[in-house]
Amino acid sequence: MKILTVLARLLDYPTAELRDFRQELITLIREERNLSKDQRAQLVAFTEYLCTANLLDVQENYVGLFDRGRALSLLLFEHVHGESRDRGQAMVDLLAEYEQAGLLLNARELPDHLPLFLEFLSTREAAEARQWLESVNHILALLSERLKQRDSDYHLLFDSLLTICAADVDRRELAEKVAAEQPDHTPEALDQVWEEEMVKFIDDQSTQACGQSNIVRQRRDELGKVQTLHLQDPAPARTGTYGA
Repeated sequence: MKILTVLARLLDYPTAELRDFRQELITLIREERNLSKDQRAQLVAFTEYLCTANLLDVQENYVGLFDRGRALSLLLFEHVHGESRDRGQAMVDLLAEYEQAGLLLNARELPDHLPLFLEFLSTREAAEARQWLESVNHILALLSERLKQRDSDYHLLFDSLLTICAADVDRRELAEKVAAEQPDHTPEALDQVWEEEMVKFIDDQSTQACGQSNIVRQRRDELGKVQTLHLQDPAPARTGTYGA
């Protein structure tokens, strides 16, 4: 499904390279029949914005949304497992699915990163891709609503994914749930998280229990990485235009 490749690119960190494929992205969106005419028009407008607005501004907006706080994290398993050991096993299992499909990661990135996950799904048959999306539709719906309540048009990308997998979402109940959440992206909230992690780190050092401090350092490393994501087929390299 080419639309999944498009959505993966639009959900990735905005770069100058994205702008080089502006017209091709728009063409693929307009050709997509799994989305309504209104959805296609909104996606085209959003793509135009990402590709024409000041690059530093859109990059700053992206980091402010997805890399500040955990509520909008694009790491899928963080919304399910947090920092528990179950998350590590889930990522190992997902990586095995990538390898079984004949795909290798050519960047050191976590396999549950949503843009990467969508690139994987774009290589699968439509029915299988929809099943995968359905399995995480509760996360997609939650992220969509949180973005809406922050007045971010990035919610259009998540709404498109929910349409593709025909997810049944109770929007009213979800909106009430999100409205009751405590924000985790404000300076005060970020300072509190930092202070709590420092206390844990110091406590672990004093008790020689370094497991939690390792998790803290790993999380900081994750947040410090902003990379372009790609999937590399171990077969001979394919040629062609973006999204082909």
